[in-house]
Amino acid sequence: MALNWQVLVILVHAFIVPMKLCEIPEENKHLIKSLNLKLLRVTLDTSSDANPSVYVGLRLSEDHNLEKEDEYFQRLKTSIEAISASRLGVKEGEPKTGLLALQLMAQKASCDDTSPSVRNRLLTHMKYHLHKEKNSIALNNKPLSNYYQYSLGILAMCINDKFVDRHVVHKLVLAEEQNKFGHGESVSVDTEAMAGIALLCVKRFNNYPRELVMHIKKSVKSIKDKIVASQNTEGELGNLYSTPLALQFLSALGGRKDKDICSKAITALMDGLKEGKFSNPMMMSQLLPVLFQKSYLDVANVDCENTISNPLLIPSSPTFHDVVVGEEFIHVRLMVEGQNFNEMIEVPSRSSLLDIMKTAQKLNSKFSFEIKNTLHGPFLTTVNNVAGYWQLLKEPNISLTQGIADYRPENGETIILRLGSF
Repeated sequence: MALNWQVLVILVHAFIVPMKLCEIPEENKHLIKSLNLKLLRVTLDTSSDANPSVYVGLRLSEDHNLEKEDEYFQRLKTSIEAISASRLGVKEGEPKTGLLALQLMAQKASCDDTSPSVRNRLLTHMKYHLHKEKNSIALNNKPLSNYYQYSLGILAMCINDKFVDRHVVHKLVLAEEQNKFGHGESVSVDTEAMAGIALLCVKRFNNYPRELVMHIKKSVKSIKDKIVASQNTEGELGNLYSTPLALQFLSALGGRKDKDICSKAITALMDGLKEGKFSNPMMMSQLLPVLFQKSYLDVANVDCENTISNPLLIPSSPTFHDVVVGEEFIHVRLMVEGQNFNEMIEVPSRSSLLDIMKTAQKLNSKFSFEIKNTLHGPFLTTVNNVAGYWQLLKEPNISLTQGIADYRPENGETIILRLGSF
């Protein structure tokens, strides 16, 4: 009888203790510290605006340099306070839903409660933007920004303990049911994951109608099924760079059945880290929480009192470019689909696609392009005076998983620029 009681205690303990779904093999723990230092070095770069996603990633780590984190947050506060002081409804070009959401998350993670009025004004701005996004979905069948930013906005409100209007939530649920998270037939795993994390957060509120709650649960299951189905033979969920957010969602969801899926995905991420494939600050900031088995939901519960600084976690210098171009030259073919441009470009080895396009523009008057700077890095907006959503592919028809500043073609590759639709 005593033995049976012991077994029962063990079983009960297993169910009430939070399960660590995505554990990191002990032999790879050094990669976590390496990534942590790499992200900290980003904070030393004062040549560009502070990135709230970088700060959130560092705050979800369990290893801190509190001095550097605080210095970075002080830089962030300048833009946060500027936005909070701006007037609602003032036309500022493209929607800033995603950026505003990340700034709200950064302020929440900072444990800075010295300016509650700033936080309240940010929340008012966020509520306003989500309302505008919702209206755009109702009128134009799509948000002003995209469903990734829309989900991020909902999440930012939720982790700040603010009830999100049921009509705003319903639009996200409906988009999942209608398979709107992607381009054409392809599923956008990072959008699915962000929507899933947001819905897991709002599901905790008890103020929604029963019918909507049932739809939320159905959507969460649908998102999980799509993410699980997206795992390729390498273990990636979608691709290498959508895997961190997908694992954040699976970790937040929990469930013992997904441990094997998670293990394979962690192996793919560890291999990517070993090969130096994570250099974009945005991607690194989404990955670091995963390595500590956390998700963006944990921003709501950052431990402010017991966080201590690690004196050994010292970034030596800012890292502006992890990859230096080589002395040898390679040849890359650059094609603009639907236009009369198909040229072989000679560049130093390990050049980025952005470097190749700059070279093509300099050497050939038939080629020009424009970019805009985003938190994810430079984004291609215009090619040969044609503005739109330009897809990046390598021959024959493989979509690139990195942006123009991060992808480095190999000798003999053909890069295709294709005008697509959102």
